[in-house]
Amino acid sequence: MAPPDEVARQLIGATLLVDGVGGVIVETEAYDAADPASHCFNGQTLRNVSMFGPPGHAYVYQSYGLHWCLNLVCRPTGHGAGVLIRALQPTAGLDTMRRRRGVENTLLLCAGPGRVCQALAVTRDLDGQSISAPPFELLPAQRPIEVVTGPRIGISKAVDVPWRFGLKGSRFVSRVFPA
Repeated sequence: MAPPDEVARQLIGATLLVDGVGGVIVETEAYDAADPASHCFNGQTLRNVSMFGPPGHAYVYQSYGLHWCLNLVCRPTGHGAGVLIRALQPTAGLDTMRRRRGVENTLLLCAGPGRVCQALAVTRDLDGQSISAPPFELLPAQRPIEVVTGPRIGISKAVDVPWRFGLKGSRFVSRVFPA
């Protein structure tokens, strides 16, 4: 499978659904075992074991003990690399997402990795599951898209690495990309 930065770029515009609820991926971030900001940098642990598993599977972890975050594993088994799903443009199951999130504003339903997981009901229970089997569904982009890049968000190491990718002009990203 391709390196995480390539996969992160390719996922922009694809549709991600969990039990039929989800939307268009508009923002991702790439992480690799050689990257000091990656959970894999210091090797395999009980927490990150899924990130060293087969490509095309989920790595779900809890951030700051509060929010679940969903990554798609994208390197050969044993390497440790993934793509964080940072934001979706909600398109399917909006009422369900609003109920789960407790917000009406569509722009806020899936703008950030914790919000994505809350809206799609992603928890540790889905860690290690194949993205190509229920409850997941990953569909290719339906139209040509333009991708923008920028620095990753919320990390303290390798902050200058431009491995954050977004759908150009999307109002649904978690944070506006630099011009």
